[in-house]
Amino acid sequence: MLTGEADKISLRRRLRLIPRDPRCKLCNAPFGMPGAIVSRAMGRRRWAKNPKFCDRCYTFLRETGLAGVEIPITVLFADVRDSTTLAERLGAADFRGRINGFYRIVSDALLTTDGLVDKFIGDGVMGMYIPGMSGQDHAAKAIEAARRILTRVAAAPDTEQLPVGVGVHTGDAFVGAVGDAAEVQDFTALGDAVNTTARLASVAGSGEALISVEAAAAAGLSRDGLEHRHLEVKGRTQPVDVLVLRAGMPA
Repeated sequence: MLTGEADKISLRRRLRLIPRDPRCKLCNAPFGMPGAIVSRAMGRRRWAKNPKFCDRCYTFLRETGLAGVEIPITVLFADVRDSTTLAERLGAADFRGRINGFYRIVSDALLTTDGLVDKFIGDGVMGMYIPGMSGQDHAAKAIEAARRILTRVAAAPDTEQLPVGVGVHTGDAFVGAVGDAAEVQDFTALGDAVNTTARLASVAGSGEALISVEAAAAAGLSRDGLEHRHLEVKGRTQPVDVLVLRAGMPA
């Protein structure tokens, strides 16, 4: 792993341009052909014991340890509204095709803006923006990803349309490798910032991105012309103030 923040971001951007998925969760090294040939030449072949990572990133996580650190990050959640009803109406094959298209849209938006695709959760996707890997402007990049998701979903043909809501929040989270002493199971973020973002996504309307005021402030997002909401969010004692973005709104 490269140590400098700028070097890490540059490496992830370069590797992202090489086809094709699946990729290392941390560095974007491609495991699909023909890019896998380049990854192998760089010593970044897919790790046999954990296919989420290349061998170099996995070794880095093992050597760094599992303790992790609590740092401010930005989290993005995107999920499909009323997916159970939608699946029943469309049928299994059609619904699966639309969900796969949704996964691609969100993944592309995250990777293009230097985010990490953390996990796919049924009808949702979680992305992380960590300062050391995404840059100090991580909040602005996450909001840009939210805009991209809404724009591409809205532009999809009728046969591929899905009702999608997005949540973005900036706050402190535990970031690091998780697993037992012998094996790294994953690299992820845990804590209130993650839970709050998930809740925001769950209450966002179709075609909306709810941006917490913390994320908006960190990104320098102007509130002019944006709807403001004061939300009571399940699992939190304090309400959450958010700004609302919709597809087609000027950046």
